[in-house]
Amino acid sequence: MLAYIGRRLLLIIPTLWAIITINFFIIQIAPGGPVDQAIANMQGLDSNMSIERIAGTSGESAIKGAGRSGAKGASTYRGARGLDPEVIADIEKRYGFDKPIWERYLLMLKNYLTFNFGESLFRGRSVLRLIAERLPVSISLGLWSTLIIYLVSIPLGIRKAVKNGSRFDTWTSAAIVIGNAIPAFLFAVLLVVLFSGGSFLKIFPLRGLFSADSATFSLGRKVLDYFWHLVLPIAAMVIGGFASLTMLTKNSFLDEISKQYVLTARAKGLSEKKILFGHVFRNAMLIVIAGFPAAFISMFFTGSVLIEVIFSLDGLGLLGFESTMNRDYPVIFATLYIFTLMGLLLSLVSDLMYTVIDPRIDFERR
Repeated sequence: MLAYIGRRLLLIIPTLWAIITINFFIIQIAPGGPVDQAIANMQGLDSNMSIERIAGTSGESAIKGAGRSGAKGASTYRGARGLDPEVIADIEKRYGFDKPIWERYLLMLKNYLTFNFGESLFRGRSVLRLIAERLPVSISLGLWSTLIIYLVSIPLGIRKAVKNGSRFDTWTSAAIVIGNAIPAFLFAVLLVVLFSGGSFLKIFPLRGLFSADSATFSLGRKVLDYFWHLVLPIAAMVIGGFASLTMLTKNSFLDEISKQYVLTARAKGLSEKKILFGHVFRNAMLIVIAGFPAAFISMFFTGSVLIEVIFSLDGLGLLGFESTMNRDYPVIFATLYIFTLMGLLLSLVSDLMYTVIDPRIDFERR
């Protein structure tokens, strides 16, 4: 097993490299990068002081650059007409675009080996610090949402398989289908209106993970305050998350229950409980575990952007969205790098869980 783990860890390196490389060249070649945005901002500003601030040049050169037309040749950037090439060159240097693309690529690979992601282009702060500040929100939303969904869906799916065709199976199916049909953001708005000082009750807080005066709270009260702030956003995130996992668990168990080894176990006189959890469970759960990494990553990072906006939570989802809109390349690539690395590691953990649930699976011999 150690040899298998070692091979999988080594395989992560070329996989991560390929993903980062493809996305790097796609994003770098695409128009509308940070230099284009800076030039567009300069063309749209009236004050010379604003031009000077964006371009990072002296006031005199910025004024000359903004007022001069057709000087020193044409620029390759759209919207750069009328700007001094020296101003354009200064903007390129500020954002690191004064180097050829292959040199920027090699520099990125070198820095990423040591987790040196540089600084945000538009926030002027370390990318790692930005991610670290937003991480508690994303961990809180993703971890508790995924945990609740799995703790509810798996037992519910097993129960539905055992009671297949009964009233319980019918009304629970109707309930999860209705829940799945409700958009998370719409349900979040409804929760805010009903329970967070909208038009009815004001029971739950609307923003942040802690109250403004939480620094004065005792440890127990801080924990309660933390979970009190998470009730509404987590409820909004999990409302539509039960359907697929519950039905996947149910169908997987139904498929295993109909197999010959179950009939043989019943003929031997084994109890239904022992058959279900001693034989069927480990076979049926394999397909459920296989989907865990994708579900976790989706819930952990990408599934909470609108929830973060509605409940005023600054998480990684909102950071990634804002960075994409602003073409903040260091933040985009850093989050992509970290998310991909975590996804690959979780995929390895998922494979190892196969052997825990079903010891007959031996990846080493394969």
